[in-house]
Amino acid sequence: MDTADLLPDDAERAVLVGRVWLEGRGPRVVAVRGDGLIDLGELAPTMSDLLDLPDVCAAVRQAGGFALGRISDLGGERIRLLAPCDLQAVKAAGVTFADSLLERVIEEQARGDAGRAHDLRGRLTDMLGEGWRRVRPGSPEAERLKTVLQAEGLWSQYLEVGLGPHAEIFTKAQPMASVGAGADIGVRPDSAWNNPEPEVVLACNARGEVVGATLGNDVNLRDFEGRSALLLGKAKDNNASCAVGPFIRLFDEAFGMDDVRTAELQLSVRGLDGFALTGSSSMRQISRDPLDLVAQTFGAHHQYPDGAMLFLGTLFTPTQDRGAPGMGFTHSPGDIVRIGSPKLGVLTNRVVHTDAAAPWTFGVRALYRSLAAAG
Repeated sequence: MDTADLLPDDAERAVLVGRVWLEGRGPRVVAVRGDGLIDLGELAPTMSDLLDLPDVCAAVRQAGGFALGRISDLGGERIRLLAPCDLQAVKAAGVTFADSLLERVIEEQARGDAGRAHDLRGRLTDMLGEGWRRVRPGSPEAERLKTVLQAEGLWSQYLEVGLGPHAEIFTKAQPMASVGAGADIGVRPDSAWNNPEPEVVLACNARGEVVGATLGNDVNLRDFEGRSALLLGKAKDNNASCAVGPFIRLFDEAFGMDDVRTAELQLSVRGLDGFALTGSSSMRQISRDPLDLVAQTFGAHHQYPDGAMLFLGTLFTPTQDRGAPGMGFTHSPGDIVRIGSPKLGVLTNRVVHTDAAAPWTFGVRALYRSLAAAG
């Protein structure tokens, strides 16, 4: 992990909060001041507590606390960076971009076979043209498009969540299970078709208010999900399969929801085999507004008393061949995945197999034992 580019380009204007593991003391909630890390433990013991403060941005600006170290200390033996969330539910919105809808239909039609996906992609692209990408989910135009695709024998449950009024909102990971910048991320060794998913992640408090944003990697097993949508849990929720970070940037006069709506994400993958892939995902092309996705997550039908982190979905689905022609992209152990956005910083992780990643052992009970020991 290169700590030099962890921070946003305008870090001097940003209010950043996160979590670190401090040797001998366990997890600590921190703020970034210049190039230093300030312990916020007395202000709020957990990130959920912090984000639930009535005016969290002002509270962080005014908070005292003692310096734990510098940004450059992260990744060493004494301080390492954790995911900037703890007790929050980790939710994700799926099929929120037109291109991701296309790829989900391809996965399902190919039954998870990457070799069949190439021909299907060409057929669908020729059939649909370009105008369909501007169709608004839930509109009469979207309903007509769904009818046309089904008449062509391309029925898919993904058409409902991609074109219908209700968004797909699923649980990506359990509270405390996400990994942070610099950590290993996991793909199952029995998956032959998988990829990173670079996304903006909203930080929401218990009242359903969006208080900030960060970056995430919604690691996805395309072959598992393509065989059956009922395998979504196995495709998405695995050991070290959810990366979030490096820090939550709180909303203030310099950064807000309009910055989320126009965010540009850059992704690169570098393999030990010399393979290199680059791509991007633009939030300008999202089919559903982020606040609509929040409203479909929180409400009278579902509450999150500890708040929630909400992945907003991705435009990026890599199709570049890594091995045999027409087989597309899949991860190899040792891949370095880098997701960056100018106002959110850089999230970097190394790919390993899920059974080789560090097991998840620090859960909610361990957190509270740690907090009790710290007084």
